[in-house]
Amino acid sequence: MMGANHAITGAAGWVALTASAPVLTSGLLPLGPVGVFTGAIVCAGAALLPDADHHNGTIAHSVPVVGTVVAGAIGQMAGGHRQGLHSLLATGGVLALSLLLGVVQVETELFGQMPVGAGVATMALVAFAAKALKLTHGSWVLPWILGFFTAAGIIFFAPTEINWLPVAITVGFIIHLLGDMLTIGGVPLLWPLKPKPLLWWQALPILNSIWQKNGYFALPILGKTGSVREWILGTAVTLYVTYVLIYEGLWAFGINLTSLLT
Repeated sequence: MMGANHAITGAAGWVALTASAPVLTSGLLPLGPVGVFTGAIVCAGAALLPDADHHNGTIAHSVPVVGTVVAGAIGQMAGGHRQGLHSLLATGGVLALSLLLGVVQVETELFGQMPVGAGVATMALVAFAAKALKLTHGSWVLPWILGFFTAAGIIFFAPTEINWLPVAITVGFIIHLLGDMLTIGGVPLLWPLKPKPLLWWQALPILNSIWQKNGYFALPILGKTGSVREWILGTAVTLYVTYVLIYEGLWAFGINLTSLLT
């Protein structure tokens, strides 16, 4: 799946969990409009994290030279693209790291305890999402400026909102893996193990595309990465996210879209 579609599906997963719109939202983690909006872009950025192993991905292009070097190093440690970072083991590691970031704080005289770890993570994820979704134009600096002001706004004006950060990061990461599983390449969920199916399984036309002979797993209904089907899905998901965010935005000003339409 392409970077922009990873990002928008990450945002969609977040609004589906947290928003109060009456259609296609679960209410499993209900939040106010601030949490829905900021969490959506953070989750969108987190949905790009598994591709930090790709030398030509969004994260690699987030900072000139440095981004490419870092992505290359991560790719080598992970064993290459769609290797270690596309696994259940990596998902657990991301959850643990996001929880750890939440407790990294600095004591200041003016503002007391400042959640520096969560703030830096939020800034980076917003920057990644902004670049992938083309929310900013021009130099690579603009996404980071947006990320900085978003993180600062949360920390100074809605500090309790940062409590959902580990959930948003983990949800975005999982949604990325699910997205790649919808393509024919699949993902090595059990990495570093890559168990191969038995010969009889490999001979079955449909099952052999789900559990592949290289140990990857997929449900390849989208076909190849960047296919027409993938872009149709991305367009539909974009419309869904737009609808939910409009609903939440109006709700923030006391306007109930549902009552206006009934």
